[in-house]
Amino acid sequence: MSTTPVPRGTAASAPASDTAPGAPAPGAASGPGDGRRPGDALVRVGGVVFAAGALATLVTFVPFFLGTDPFPSYAYALSMLMGVGFALAGAGFWRGVRAQRRGVRAQAVAASGSPGSSGS
Repeated sequence: MSTTPVPRGTAASAPASDTAPGAPAPGAASGPGDGRRPGDALVRVGGVVFAAGALATLVTFVPFFLGTDPFPSYAYALSMLMGVGFALAGAGFWRGVRAQRRGVRAQAVAASGSPGSSGS
């Protein structure tokens, strides 16, 4: 007797006792729309900017290995994009952490039933 596999993330794939009424199914996106969380865009942009800065850094070192004239100063300024990208990605990471903490705190308050007992 064979059974048809049920795609992950559907209500039929999890036992009814595992999910609360109104809660998303396991594996389903919990964020708005397509599952993106706060800070995800900053992390992606930071990664792209960091990669551009890393590429600029590699390009500025090429003349030293080939024995040619070095690039102008603006080429070295583009290398600073690595730091900017790292800072953007870090800011996005911390934004996501703060949003997750707020969500956990809100769930704890909702579960306890007393909105004034957050502790801090």
